[in-house]
Amino acid sequence: MKTGIQGFRVRRAAAVVVTTGAVFATGALTAAPAQAVTAPSIVAKGGYAMNNATGTTLFTKAADTRRSTGSTTKIMTAKVVLAQPNLNLDAKVTIQKAYSDYVVANNASQAHLIVGDKVTVRQLLYGLMLPSGCDAAYALADKFGSGSTRAARVKSFIGKMNSAAVALNLKNTHFDSFDGIGNGSNYSTPRDLTKIASSAMKNSTFRTVVKTKSYTAKTITKTGSTRTMATWTNTNSLLSSYSGTIGVKTGSGPEAGACLVFAATRNGKTVIGTVLASTTYAQRATDSTKILNYGFARLG
Repeated sequence: MKTGIQGFRVRRAAAVVVTTGAVFATGALTAAPAQAVTAPSIVAKGGYAMNNATGTTLFTKAADTRRSTGSTTKIMTAKVVLAQPNLNLDAKVTIQKAYSDYVVANNASQAHLIVGDKVTVRQLLYGLMLPSGCDAAYALADKFGSGSTRAARVKSFIGKMNSAAVALNLKNTHFDSFDGIGNGSNYSTPRDLTKIASSAMKNSTFRTVVKTKSYTAKTITKTGSTRTMATWTNTNSLLSSYSGTIGVKTGSGPEAGACLVFAATRNGKTVIGTVLASTTYAQRATDSTKILNYGFARLG
């Protein structure tokens, strides 16, 4: 400061030059910070994303509005299965005619399980999450519910799904089915579904399943021979189109529209989120991509 004052007294013109230079320097410093990132516009009626490590919200659009969830429900189906005590992923489940009849009657997505085949729990999880098999969901609910009848076991399993939602302190989620083909009371929100997925992603088996693009299962037929089933392809297109994608699950339906719960990791940071009620499968991917790009831009 002293030097500056002396400079002013010695030569006024030099001070002007110095002052002008300081202004330019200040301007250069203020221009350095990056321009604020603009939140994207999405077609989906609801959306949410957060930093998976901290739970910090990154994006919201009607994030707490209850909506039909379609097959994104199956995230909770898988979470409940994987939370069973002393779970044996290699335990075999015999495919019942009831599972096949169910998907035919509901014109539902299926893993094309064959009646009488013995399929492992692990294989059923792949059949549940990749092709979104409602027959696989039925088999898992029947296997891990409690009761002397199939109806009782399914009811018990759905009860476990709702208990898991309560344990996560979710206020806007309720399940009345094991697969998203609800009976009028199967709903969640973008925020709640994201929290369910984040919790499920803590399980290594779940993470392995949902990032798998395709899977071929070898099952044991009712005669004891080995059958190679058709390859199941993951319905989550982001696994191929968005670098760093690690999951998690698609959903759709007349009421639900096109839904997607998504997660991706870049530079050690994971953004996880949900879009509900988009217009098409392509649009849900576009909406999710916009949110992911925005999320990563905010994380820096």
